[in-house]
Amino acid sequence: MTLWTAREAAAATGGQATGHWEATGVSIDTRTLAPGDLFVALTAARDGHEFVAQALEKGAAAALVSRIPEGVDEDRLLLVDDVQAGLERLGIAARARTRAQVVAVTGSVGKTSTKEMLRCVLGAQGSVHAAEKSYNNHWGVPLTLARMPRDVDFAVIEIGMNHPGEIAPLSRMARPHVALITIVAPAHLAAFENIEGIAREKGAIFEGLEPGGVAVINGDLEVTPILIAMAEAKGAQILTFGEAVGNHHRITEVTVGDATTVAQGRAWRTPILYKVAVPGRHFAVNGMSVLAVAHALGLDRALAITALGQWQAVAGRGLRELILLDPVETHLTLELIDDAYNANPASLAASLEVLAGTHPRDGLGRVSHGRRIAYLGDMKELGAEEHTLHRAVAALPSMAKIDLVHCVGPLMRELWSALPLEKRGHWAETSAAMAERVRHDLDAGDVVLVKGSLSMALARVVDAIRKMGVSPAGGNG
Repeated sequence: MTLWTAREAAAATGGQATGHWEATGVSIDTRTLAPGDLFVALTAARDGHEFVAQALEKGAAAALVSRIPEGVDEDRLLLVDDVQAGLERLGIAARARTRAQVVAVTGSVGKTSTKEMLRCVLGAQGSVHAAEKSYNNHWGVPLTLARMPRDVDFAVIEIGMNHPGEIAPLSRMARPHVALITIVAPAHLAAFENIEGIAREKGAIFEGLEPGGVAVINGDLEVTPILIAMAEAKGAQILTFGEAVGNHHRITEVTVGDATTVAQGRAWRTPILYKVAVPGRHFAVNGMSVLAVAHALGLDRALAITALGQWQAVAGRGLRELILLDPVETHLTLELIDDAYNANPASLAASLEVLAGTHPRDGLGRVSHGRRIAYLGDMKELGAEEHTLHRAVAALPSMAKIDLVHCVGPLMRELWSALPLEKRGHWAETSAAMAERVRHDLDAGDVVLVKGSLSMALARVVDAIRKMGVSPAGGNG
């Protein structure tokens, strides 16, 4: 299906289209480009104009450029003054032409998981458009919008930030009917004086709300009054969610199991019972925020609850998987919790609570009892308090049930030093160095959590653990 014709794209961007082409998608990366995509030559680590010829050779319909690269087909270009601005205008035009109900999501923790819950819940009641990855920054939001089909029923736009002033313009671009804030927690403190500053930046998501729009706000936070005041200033209807008395959508009981979390509460002014297919109290809270969005959009309650129960965590975001260690003795397994995509104090505390609630199996391997083991990497962008915040992890209540903690990075050395000797695993400067040890550190029956900021590359540790796995005897591999 055609997403952009040459004429439409030129009108949207104010640029000049050469030739008559039709694009079925939008891409910024030749590695993932599909035939028919409009290639956007952004300048990041490298100038995207260097890859225009390659994009066209791979079947791109055309390329959005600010100059004509040497040796390319000049009949398949969209010339603009500035590529980033052109992408933004393309996104704004896509938003203007769609009939979709738009939901914007931000928060210090849980943006991407909540976006995926929304994709699942909204997708059960209509067609839904959302970014495949965490495309939530100055290029990710307009790219997500530019890729949006005009006839979609719902759109979910994730909006993030690293510095003050980033969220408001992205929200104005997305023009959401519903804006959701999952939580405000210590993250990116290097760019903000305090948690109140982070709250004000998160609350800027209400700047783009459509008239009569709904603000869905975590009602359990010290900074909730700041968020409510910002929403009220924009004339928003307000729905709060959480566990505290007084929330419109309130959780009253949470039961965390090995593979699911079941929650009871009140929503739609009536008692409800729902589950998410992943353990963790924080997932239940985010699930309630999704049900609040469904309520704001006037969706069917039963369908929303049923669809929420079908959502699954993804790699790097709390995905749990069994690793088979012996092709014959198939009971010899360990369990991996892959939460390696990102970390800050709030998300790390939530993940360690999940690990503490798991059930290792005894008597399977070299060690007499199964263990709860964590591989933790540095939490970045925490500012002046970064050393204190890393040391404080040792005092979390969940640490009482965790057997060993292996630490990666100079900041996590603070935690390593603060741990009691019996819980202190290995420390390594890099994930690559730690990954070399996993075969010696782990055994059948263990449950293993891997978590750290993206720049720490804890995915290398996850990969090393997965490579411990084997195919069952007689299997196809």
